[in-house]
Formats: sequence, structure tokens, C-alpha cells
Amino acid sequence: MNRWLISVLLALLVAASVVALLAGTVWLSPVRVLASIMGGEAYLPALIVTQIRLPRLVLALAIGASLGLSGAVLQGLTRNPLAEPGLLGITAGGSLGAVIAIYFGFATGFALATPMFALVGAFGTALIALLLARRGGNLSLILTGVAISSIASAVTMLALNLAPDPFANYEIMAWLMGTLADRSWDHVALSLPFVLLGCALLCATAPALDALALGEAQAESLGTHVARTRVLALAGTALAVGASTAVAGSIGFVGLIAPHLVRPLVGHQPRRVLAPAAIAGALLVTIADTASRTLVFNGTPLNIGVFTSLIGTPFFLWLVLHLRGRTP
Repeated sequence: MNRWLISVLLALLVAASVVALLAGTVWLSPVRVLASIMGGEAYLPALIVTQIRLPRLVLALAIGASLGLSGAVLQGLTRNPLAEPGLLGITAGGSLGAVIAIYFGFATGFALATPMFALVGAFGTALIALLLARRGGNLSLILTGVAISSIASAVTMLALNLAPDPFANYEIMAWLMGTLADRSWDHVALSLPFVLLGCALLCATAPALDALALGEAQAESLGTHVARTRVLALAGTALAVGASTAVAGSIGFVGLIAPHLVRPLVGHQPRRVLAPAAIAGALLVTIADTASRTLVFNGTPLNIGVFTSLIGTPFFLWLVLHLRGRTP
């Protein structure tokens, strides 16, 4: 079942990627794009695809995969079906770093200042969460993440309240709503190494997640190093999701939805969920990004974070009601 599901998801992802390269304000035909790349037509279609849409697609795939994978790992680690990357405060920390760069004007002097500050914010909050929760269990980690997220969100709201000019306020709001607009190969080069390293650390937790499904005490008795697994999960999430937030802003619900979409098809063995969840996450973000470019309301396109929230909120409510129905 796992191989069949992965094959289907990959086929859908390829189809969605092709549509993402062709769709937008200017719709392109595959024949025209190929002719342009081969030099038979004007260079403009090739320029649009290779310099505007392709880096945006690469980021969508990397970000979606990191969110889906980290959500599956965190749900397996904490044995909490509502766990997702934002639970640890990493997304809020990355957003706060970006807000600081915009608020104090660093972003106006250096194009990559915003994602670099966001990276520092994400890694900083992950380190704080790790230090504060190193002696506790998963509950301590979750509570620490919630506290850090609340503090980061409060400071972000303060920055919005005290923004020095309307332009800074607009930039902050656009970042918080999540977007892949105007992203270039520089953003890919900045984020992709961190995403790949983070995903590798997350995948390294797979054997331990199966043991943790039995409980922490039982996992320890089977030889699983629970504390090391927790560190790997947190470090991997910080690297992958922190880098994703650094270039795209806050994109919610993907880490929550993707594992639940594939789990009924692969069973409840945590390690079997990881690869399908990563592919499903990449598919969701790719579709959301394409929709954000093509669905325009009153002349304004939807931000990708808004689109995922519109889909994710009803799913979250359904999940809560579903879990409540199963609770004795």
C-alpha cells in the first residue's frame, strides 16, 4: 500500500508542478515554453518559467515537504494527533525575526535581511525550547513551545501596533499571511540547504517513532534513546520549518493536515507515514501557491497562508469533533 500511495502522490505532484509552471497572470502553453527554451521563439516564456515560476515551485515543494514531514514526526513523537510545527513556537519565532527586520528597516537596505533574521528567530526559539524542556518530557516540550509562541506573537502584535509607517505595517502583514511572491533563486540557495539537513534529521527519528508509539517507558526498555530522538525532532523541525518560514512567512495547517490525509491509507505505524506525509505536504503547498496566483478577488490575489487557513480550519474542526467522538 505504501509504494502504491507514494506512486500516486508523486504522479499528482508532477501534474501539479507542471500546472504551477504554466499558470499565473500570464498563462503559458507547454509547446510555447519548450520552443522558447530551445531557442525557437521569443525568450520571454523561458524567462518567466526559469527565473520566476521555477524558483517559486522549488520553494513550494521544499516548504510543503518540510511541513508535512515535521508534522508527521511531531505527531509520532508526542503521540498527539493535533501536533504540528507551530506547536513548538518555531514558526512564531521565525515570523518575529522577519518582523524585526522589517520594523527596524534592515529589509530596505538588504534584500535577504528578512529571511536571514527569520532564520535566526526560528533557531533561537528552538534553542530556547530545547534548553527549557531538556529535563522534562513531551508535555514539557509542548508547554514550552506554546509559551514561546505566545510571547513571540505578542511582540509581533506590538510591532504591528507601533509600526513606524503604513508600508512597514503592510510588509509585516504580508509576511504573516505567508507568500511566495517575488521569490528568486537567492531565496532557494538560502533556505534549501537548511531544509534538506532538517529533513534528514527528521527522517533519522523514524525507527524510534515506532517504539514511542508504545509509550516512553516502553520505548526506553526497548533500547530507544527518547531524549536523543526529541533533540533530533526539534533540531530537524527548527532547520526545515525555520528555513521555510524564513523565505515564505507563516503557512499554517499543512503540517497538521498532511499526515492525517495519508495515515488512514498506510496504517498507524508512525514511520510509514513520514514519506507520504512529506509528498502530500509538497502537493498541498504547490496547489495552494498556484491557487494564490490564479484566484483574484477585487484585483487582489490571495496569500498562500490565507488559502491554507481557509482549507485547514474546517479540517481542524472536523478532526477535533472526530477525536471527541472516539473519546470514551
